[in-house]
Amino acid sequence: MKEQLLTGNAAAASAARLARVDYVPAYPITPQTEIIETIADWVSKEKMNAKFVQLESEHSMMTAAGAASLAGARVFTATSSQGLLYAMEMLYNISGWRAPLVLVNVSRALAAPIVLEPDHNDVLAARDSGFLQLHAETCQEVADLVLMAYRIAEDRRVMLPAIVNLDGFYLSFTRERVNLPDQESVDRFLPPYEAVHPFRANEPVAKGSAVMEGYVYSYFRYNMHAAALRARKVFSEASRDYQRLFSRAYGPVEGYMLEDAEYVLVMSNSFTTLGRQAVKRMRDRGVRAGLLKLRMVRPFPSEEIAALLRGRKVAAVFDQNLAPGSGGIFYPEVAASLYHVKGRPNAILPVVGGLGGKQMTAKEMTSIFEEMVAIDKGGKTPSPMFLMRDDELARVKKAVAVAEGES
Repeated sequence: MKEQLLTGNAAAASAARLARVDYVPAYPITPQTEIIETIADWVSKEKMNAKFVQLESEHSMMTAAGAASLAGARVFTATSSQGLLYAMEMLYNISGWRAPLVLVNVSRALAAPIVLEPDHNDVLAARDSGFLQLHAETCQEVADLVLMAYRIAEDRRVMLPAIVNLDGFYLSFTRERVNLPDQESVDRFLPPYEAVHPFRANEPVAKGSAVMEGYVYSYFRYNMHAAALRARKVFSEASRDYQRLFSRAYGPVEGYMLEDAEYVLVMSNSFTTLGRQAVKRMRDRGVRAGLLKLRMVRPFPSEEIAALLRGRKVAAVFDQNLAPGSGGIFYPEVAASLYHVKGRPNAILPVVGGLGGKQMTAKEMTSIFEEMVAIDKGGKTPSPMFLMRDDELARVKKAVAVAEGES
């Protein structure tokens, strides 16, 4: 393995090259563009043996990606934010086609208003599309999860496409130390892709998505659901092989200081690093704090969450997303995972923060644990927390006043 300083975007591109992808349809959008620029450069200089094509839109990009995967090509592509929404129609088609390509989404908050930094409403809009989802905290995880995504998606027990998510700017343009595996080891971990009945010139095959009656549709949709559930086992198998070859182990969730934790923060993606710091600060105060990171989002790791949160006093779910009229998206899924569990936490605190990439301070992150302690010690009823500092609110109000012509 070779250690390098790589951005999250470069880590994703490097993993695609190591996976020996055959076809890269693409369309640029900030903050994803560096991924396809890097791959386009490698292809033009014959440093990567793949076909690179820039399409006229993300919808066309994903259509080409799905068709190429059915034809027997190992396919890689990437997008962000509005681009993912533009491609959304095809996500449902591609998963229905059972085309196991890998799509990297570099998270960016959705318009309107417009911002370039990340939250997770873009990728979570695709949570019911049939794509598997793996979410990265670090640039190292970006590279590793892309390779694991191909191994899981292409397994005959699964045959579903996958999204690997990384946060725009916080990871996409941030350089971190990344150990890239050597090509020979990757080839042992990731065998060549073998499509089911691929297109061949000498063996005519017809493929199509026919109009069917409801009972047939139900059968196929449930098969997709069953395949996604089987991905849990395939993920575990891939993780064991990855650890054996590269000495890095990944589970669908990851615990931090959970052994004796009474108050646990559940979160995902790059802001998890800030959550770890908050855990350390609370531990220094004598509070038994811990953290549970979600790495696999689809299929949702309900069993693992239930096992690791059993016996805790209070849990909080940090959502860097917002479903207007409902709240955070992860919160009800975590709560549902615990509903039938004996010894579940006495309370679950919903928290929304970091929207649009809003920077989180140490005080804001520790305030989540302080609220959990208050709920436990003082019998306080959990009420949703929306994290915004007084100085930020004052700046917004000042800007509104200026826009409205007030002094």
